[in-house]
Amino acid sequence: MGNDPSSTTSKSLGRLWRLVRFSLSLVWSAARAPFIWLITLQLFGAGLLAAQVLSVQWVLNGILALGTPAASIPQLVAGVAALALLTAGSAVIGSVQSFLSRYVGESVARAMWQRLLDVSTGVGLKQFESPEFFDRLERVRTSALTQPFQVTNGVIAVIGATVTGIALAVTLATFNPLLLPLLLLSGIPIIFTSRRESRLEFRFNVAQTQPQRQRAYTSLLLTGRDEAKEVRAFGLARTLRARFNALYDRYLADLKRHLRHRAGYNVTGQLVSAIVLGLTLLVLVWLISSNGLSVATAGAALVAVRSLATQVQALASGVQTIFESGLFIDDLQEFMTLAPQRSDAETTADPFDFDKVIADDIAFTYPGRTDPAVDGVSIRIGKGEVVALVGENGSGKTTLAKIMAGLYPVDSGRISWDETDARDLPPGTIRASTAVIFQDFVRYAMDGRTNIALGRADAKPDEARVFEAARASGADDFLRDLPDGYDTPLTRWFDGGHDLSGGQWQRVAIARAFYRDAPLVVLDEPSSALDPRAEYDLFSSLRKTIRGKSALVISHRFSTVRNADRIYVMDSGRIVESGSHDELMALDGVYAELFTLQAAAYLPEVRDE
Repeated sequence: MGNDPSSTTSKSLGRLWRLVRFSLSLVWSAARAPFIWLITLQLFGAGLLAAQVLSVQWVLNGILALGTPAASIPQLVAGVAALALLTAGSAVIGSVQSFLSRYVGESVARAMWQRLLDVSTGVGLKQFESPEFFDRLERVRTSALTQPFQVTNGVIAVIGATVTGIALAVTLATFNPLLLPLLLLSGIPIIFTSRRESRLEFRFNVAQTQPQRQRAYTSLLLTGRDEAKEVRAFGLARTLRARFNALYDRYLADLKRHLRHRAGYNVTGQLVSAIVLGLTLLVLVWLISSNGLSVATAGAALVAVRSLATQVQALASGVQTIFESGLFIDDLQEFMTLAPQRSDAETTADPFDFDKVIADDIAFTYPGRTDPAVDGVSIRIGKGEVVALVGENGSGKTTLAKIMAGLYPVDSGRISWDETDARDLPPGTIRASTAVIFQDFVRYAMDGRTNIALGRADAKPDEARVFEAARASGADDFLRDLPDGYDTPLTRWFDGGHDLSGGQWQRVAIARAFYRDAPLVVLDEPSSALDPRAEYDLFSSLRKTIRGKSALVISHRFSTVRNADRIYVMDSGRIVESGSHDELMALDGVYAELFTLQAAAYLPEVRDE
């Protein structure tokens, strides 16, 4: 059973109106005054174009009258001057419009970046474990951000083409009404084929999202500063270049097929349109030959026909832009729905000064996986306690730490802060109550002072507290020795910058956690880049440094956590043992085995037993 044509038309018009309304509201809020000027100039330019057609007739009449009693040199000069002024005016308006359009486009792009960042910073960390989310994020970032203004450009083009077309149509109709319907028919084939092109373009972009991400990642490996040393050390350049070229070759092959299909539709529409335009010009010739038009009027009509044909093309192009961009806007709007109604990341809350945090039988599974990363785990962190998580790689330690810090929601079970379920706490409370430093912490390309003060980015930097946190982490000495002290950029990307060693960076990251002054400090492998003496000093002073606050420490080095109040041993996402160091050694289980293996590397008497 076929589709109802009237229903299809109604849906298309409804969709067109929805896209136009969304885009105009966005542009109106982002750059109202420049947008009003754009529309005003578009309307004014339409009037100038219609006036140019009449001035052409004026000039031609003056030229043809030369040598006859009706000749008037002043009128001819006036007509030429008017045509020149109108042409210059149109050029000036076009130039100003291009400048305004660029400014409005950047303003809209900024507004869209704000919406994208609302989503990317507002969604839970779990979303970033999903390849589908990254595909959508990349598609929005590379395509949909500019599309709202493209729709607006299409709307402006449609408005301009419509107004200009009406003015030219009225002018042309005064010459001969027969020419008008033929010209209007020439735009229909282009509008029809452009809709097909729009769908092709969107499907192509969706299909290319992940290959494009892979190509971008490979280019990063070949050009990144951090990756450069390993690329050279392992001689990876040739292999990675081959991978990059293969990905690009595949893209170009897909693009070739896509453009061939688009070109087929485009050429068909343009050819049919050109045939209709040719028929219009033949009618014009017939009217001249049959004395239906004077030579001057025919010349003006010829200009009007050509100009009106251009406006019909612009109208069709504008409609195509709206529909093509509309497919990306649908994608964009769907992406925007991922933003939570309230985001902990943007919420300021007071820290929760707890007596105990308890995880009771919690479980968590990463997106796209079936096996839980954390399965039926129960742990307790008391006020002022240092609690350790140990276990082999992949046992779930970091995932559990992220859950305790409120970065991942539990799939089942319950986390309580004192007697309150974490889900019932005011938004932002857990974030404000936790300072987290992971093993893969971010090395901010900023000065030392800012790197530490980012531990509490929502408050004005406290210089005394920055110095105190740096001393507690052991970062104070080397930061003061830098060329500009704490104000030295910790990067070689910018002038005057100075890079740090891995161990020094780790001390800065730990200082950032201490600066936050949160009731719960989560340290994921906080000493992995420190030398043994620095590691010993850090953990020996940990209780003094956190001053009665609680710490959850993850470490592969069992010797660093032996003085923890309680040690939880993880294996395959579960807690298999817990207790103090002495209790676990007496248990002679997993902990004792792993501790003995590590100790054997340093203590001959243990190795020889």
